[in-house]
Amino acid sequence: MKVAQTLVTLAARTRLPSELAIISNNNATNHGVAVSHATIQPVWVRITHWINALAVVLMVMSGWQVYNASPIFPALTFPPAITLGGWLGGALLWHFAVMWLLVANFLVYLGLNFASGRFTRKLLPLSIKSLTSDVVAALRGKLTHGDLSRYNAIQKLAYLVVIADIALLVLSGLAVWKSVQFPLLRALMGGYDNARVVHFVAMSVLVTFFFVHVVMVALVPRSLLLMIRGR
Repeated sequence: MKVAQTLVTLAARTRLPSELAIISNNNATNHGVAVSHATIQPVWVRITHWINALAVVLMVMSGWQVYNASPIFPALTFPPAITLGGWLGGALLWHFAVMWLLVANFLVYLGLNFASGRFTRKLLPLSIKSLTSDVVAALRGKLTHGDLSRYNAIQKLAYLVVIADIALLVLSGLAVWKSVQFPLLRALMGGYDNARVVHFVAMSVLVTFFFVHVVMVALVPRSLLLMIRGR
């Protein structure tokens, strides 16, 4: 009996931290309380997430002020209360300054995601079947968020779309800002005026994602804690 107890003790001492976390979770679940000590969102994800959130808000607000100076759609303008810069010159200063923060942070986020393999683990694979299943479950109010360490198909699609959208936002912004220096980019956008439309549409997609994201955080507040403390 003593030999058996000794072997169990030695096995426990040699377990990896991840194994101990799994055992702890299983034991906690058996008692009706799920407690996780494993880090789900690493530090670099949390830092880039909050920097991106700040940059997007400042970029959108200053961008709306720039838009108001020459509206693409005359019937649509944005109230001064939700714009940044006070006038065209001030808004451009804010927009260009924050632009570098957004681009640098986006590149760091993408680079670390691919280098760590997190991009593949979190966002792939994504199939039509899984997406359809999760959309149906969401419409029926049966889409659960019990395991925050895994993304459902709708989340995967949303994050893939927003990553592509930010890339398009940056490229269309360059076509508008440096139209002469990037003639090929301008041509791919369909000309300067079309580049402005593409930039506006990409901004609208990002704002929509931001709004839905905030609503989902309100519905699943644990996700906010996860992005603050990592678990």
